[in-house]
Amino acid sequence: MSRFVWLAALAALAGCHRQPSRPVVGVAPKGANHLFWQTVHAGALKAGREFGFAIEWNAPATEVDASRQIEIVESMVGRRLAGIALAPVDRKALVAVVERAARAGIPVAIFDSGIATDRHIAFVATNNLETGRMAARRMGEILGGKGKVGVVGFLPGSASTMEREDGFTSEIRKRYPAIDLVAVQFGMADRARAMAVTENILTAHPDLAGLFADNESSSSGAVQALKSRQARRVKLVAFDASEQLLDDLRAGWIDSLIVQDPFRMGYESVRAIGLHLRGQPPPRETDSGARLIRAADLSLPDIQALLFPALGNSLPGR
Repeated sequence: MSRFVWLAALAALAGCHRQPSRPVVGVAPKGANHLFWQTVHAGALKAGREFGFAIEWNAPATEVDASRQIEIVESMVGRRLAGIALAPVDRKALVAVVERAARAGIPVAIFDSGIATDRHIAFVATNNLETGRMAARRMGEILGGKGKVGVVGFLPGSASTMEREDGFTSEIRKRYPAIDLVAVQFGMADRARAMAVTENILTAHPDLAGLFADNESSSSGAVQALKSRQARRVKLVAFDASEQLLDDLRAGWIDSLIVQDPFRMGYESVRAIGLHLRGQPPPRETDSGARLIRAADLSLPDIQALLFPALGNSLPGR
């Protein structure tokens, strides 16, 4: 099944999942446009079905809009939903509303990105420091431990991607002292902006050897900049998966992709709320996992399962 067909199936189930007679769990991701978040949605729906929840899905229009995300969560708290699963846009900005939910007795599960409070019942995320280190080790391997490297990040203040950047830069400095980290720029959750900052890095460093892009929009923008300049010499280690990124991996524009498990992220976050409401303490922290994949890995059954999680058990009425 292509990712386009898979996404169409997800859109269909998302339109018919809510039954108001059931307890409602709110899910507030950073955004909704990228396939990553849509896959989180599918996982949340699966857990909601298992626990008898309706899932209310609401996200800011852009992944940098902390103010809008605060409004969304405040509304969920004000309506006293049964629980809230939240991927904070900013680790500090969402603290007050999460603590308000806790005071109101509404369980909050945090997923994808951390928050600067412990007033939540569970944290489900990729080990982002380790994924940054993973990317650094791959970069060191393909560059033979030397050369100029740039980083195209996401957004200052986003805990998950800041950890990836920290893991990447610290591992490079530790293991590969002959690699020169020449730039860290931010795409601000916008493909065009990520393409522009990548162009700037390429212009400033015509002998650039490698790039690390640490999220879907930055990966998409970075690979477009490389393609526009026919810069196949620059090795790109990218993050997340979309149909286009997978095509670029197959075509050799991307050396490797680090792929998370957003389906599990959504599933485990809502499951944590279900367990809590049943009086069963959920795991305090869950590593949802990540894999580094190359073009040769795409046909492996476990990689196919990661990229195209089964939707059957998520569909209402099954």
